[in-house]
Amino acid sequence: MANLLKLEELGQLLLSIILFSQLDYAWWVFPLCILLPDLSMAGYLANPRLGAWIYNLFHHKLLAVAVFLAGIASGIPLLTLTGIILFGHSAMDRIFGYGLKYNDDFKNTHLGRIGKQS
Repeated sequence: MANLLKLEELGQLLLSIILFSQLDYAWWVFPLCILLPDLSMAGYLANPRLGAWIYNLFHHKLLAVAVFLAGIASGIPLLTLTGIILFGHSAMDRIFGYGLKYNDDFKNTHLGRIGKQS
């Protein structure tokens, strides 16, 4: 099952690359921006509860789709790009086992614990 879910996420990451290719940006913009959503981890500097909330907001695919659609509807390419980056980043994270976070610990995700089990 885990491999099937990773394949699904890989398909979504590839979709984000295809959608990006339809925009009028240089190719290097995608790899430059793909890790930007991880800046949301800064919330963990305050506490795990706030960190999880901010992290999950920026890694939720519904937000990514909404931002993407808002960009399409408004004709604002930067908004469209932002939605694609959020979507692609979230898929990429889940391929590597980084899921949405629970309030208690950064390593406690909806996909299970990150790292070695003790």
